[in-house]
Amino acid sequence: MFYYLSKILWFFIQPINLAIFLLLAGLLAALFGRRRLAAAGSVLGIAILVLSAWTSVGAMMLTPLEERFPKPPLPEKVDGIVVLGGGFEGAINLARGGYELNSSGDRMVETAILARRLPQAKIVVSGGNGSLFLDGEGDADTAPRLLGALGVSADRLILEDKSRNTYENAVFSRKLVEPKPGETWLLVTSAFHMPRAKALFDKAGFATVPWPVDYRTSGREGVGLYRDNPVDSVQATTIAVREWIGLFAYRLSGKIDQFFPGPGG
Repeated sequence: MFYYLSKILWFFIQPINLAIFLLLAGLLAALFGRRRLAAAGSVLGIAILVLSAWTSVGAMMLTPLEERFPKPPLPEKVDGIVVLGGGFEGAINLARGGYELNSSGDRMVETAILARRLPQAKIVVSGGNGSLFLDGEGDADTAPRLLGALGVSADRLILEDKSRNTYENAVFSRKLVEPKPGETWLLVTSAFHMPRAKALFDKAGFATVPWPVDYRTSGREGVGLYRDNPVDSVQATTIAVREWIGLFAYRLSGKIDQFFPGPGG
């Protein structure tokens, strides 16, 4: 139920969709002569679009998430690597085959690099099809083609292809791997996603060393206009809003122990 509610709610409140709904509400209100409601809906919708596309608000919201878990030195001994899905174009790969990467593809690239540096480490790819509306190939189904092409042998891979969100990534990976005391596992995911992912793996009883990748900000954007192109700015705002809402929802539901998890626990 949590999965379905979260997907439906996110459809309505993600910045672009919310702006569209507000503008449509304003138009309907104007058609029925409700001038104040029409003005309010229009102003709010335009404000969301302007803030998302033309300002650095998205980057400013992402920066504290990305800086929460600095990348540590690589441990001398690593037993395994867990990479979270979200790096592939699932719908395209389902239709065309191959291994097309999206903007979070750094997760898979970094995993391939780590696999070469750590030839004894097992590699867990965690990710099914997490979309409620779109049909696509899960990352755990696509990853063997990419990693194999990059020289990672199939016998090193552990594929978790049932999870639909980060909570299920943690729970299903823990059950599949059954990590032993004293083992060291790296957790590879986007830097903005690391606070929520690390907290969920901790809650599931899967101790990991955070290995953030896929940074979207320099950390120096500050307050300003036109700090990035509008498309990337809207994407940054959307990601940031989703991640902060995700942290709040997971804390409220008891799936994590802190609203803003950090290295101290």
